[in-house]
Amino acid sequence: MSLSYRDLQSAVSTCAAIRRRQRLQPVGGKNDKIFPPTYPAEADNSPPVHVLERRRVGGESLWCVLIDSVQSQANRLEESLLAAVHTGAIEVPYIEVDFRKTEVPDVGCITSLEAPHRVYDAILRDSLLNGTPFMQSAAGVRLKQAKPNNAAALLEISPTALLFGAWHSQGEGGGFGAKFPRCVVSEIVGVNVPVEETVDRRTGQTNGYRTTGRRTGSRIDPLGILRKVPVYQGPNGWSNKPEEAGKGAKQIRPSEINHGNIAPSVEPLGVTVDYAEQTTVISFAGLRRLGFGKGANDAAARGYLAALGLLAVVEQDVCGYALRSRCDLVPEMKGPWELVQSDGTVSEFEIDLKAARTCYGSALKAAKDAGFELQLRPTRLVPQPKLVAIVRQSQDRALAGDGGEQAGAN
Repeated sequence: MSLSYRDLQSAVSTCAAIRRRQRLQPVGGKNDKIFPPTYPAEADNSPPVHVLERRRVGGESLWCVLIDSVQSQANRLEESLLAAVHTGAIEVPYIEVDFRKTEVPDVGCITSLEAPHRVYDAILRDSLLNGTPFMQSAAGVRLKQAKPNNAAALLEISPTALLFGAWHSQGEGGGFGAKFPRCVVSEIVGVNVPVEETVDRRTGQTNGYRTTGRRTGSRIDPLGILRKVPVYQGPNGWSNKPEEAGKGAKQIRPSEINHGNIAPSVEPLGVTVDYAEQTTVISFAGLRRLGFGKGANDAAARGYLAALGLLAVVEQDVCGYALRSRCDLVPEMKGPWELVQSDGTVSEFEIDLKAARTCYGSALKAAKDAGFELQLRPTRLVPQPKLVAIVRQSQDRALAGDGGEQAGAN
């Protein structure tokens, strides 16, 4: 069965969800080593780790590894939609902050499909719409007043926020602003990972598990600079003479200025898996919690969002699954699309890129016919001078070698 827009709109009003479970394999072939993201270890000064957990798979309890989190997948789905917009294949409402005519033009344009907190991100909040701070503009006020039962503003200005979740954390009451839960959830995990116990050397007790995979590192310096050669770092940069480095210069190793050999190292990173599995769910029950004016308006808006979510997944398939360095995946076979009824029964359907774009086009027309004023030309903002200033200062510090904190997963 091929899914049409009429089928989709009917399903949104009565069914539980659309889902797809798809197996992926490394592009290098089955059992090739891949490198999932790393996260800070629980113990201080410990090297980063992969996220390992036991999951029930086919009736067994197997070690699995997180390959792409729900948050990361949401970002990739948004990026896939934005890529299609940039080619002119589709139109989607979104907001754009344009840095190109500022003192930091290399930043380019940042959109609500890329900003960490979507329409409520500080980048947008600290920008101007026609000279007015964005959240004080007519569009910004509508976004501040939006609630799950009155979500038309987000639908018209940046509907992906309703699909992938948004929270107006700076809203009324200091964090009591509206929250919009995710209606699209996707995740990729690796199944059946070889692991080993880690042992506390002091007590001999098992204190956790880690992958049995290993990542090696080393570098031979073509200049042959030795670690015992004295180097001094100071306010004037580095030098082999302390007086040239400046007042208060300290002696450092050449490796601290990226010279010299990097000693060989071995870290417990990298995994092999039986397969990776991507699980994607578009929750119709979640969409039905969103209100847009009741009756035909609700049906048209929810149908539009369902079509947009479905299109995002198909667009990601086309973009591919090159997730990070040495983590490039391809489908083992096309996973079946399933329509999950409210009673739990399931029926399969098919949809390709052409059909998904056609379905989205029909949904877009239906939303317009229902009276929604979808902003298909980006809402364009410019950053406030103070935002430009801190970006410029950050760039200057980075160029001077004054690095800042590094947060989040690799």
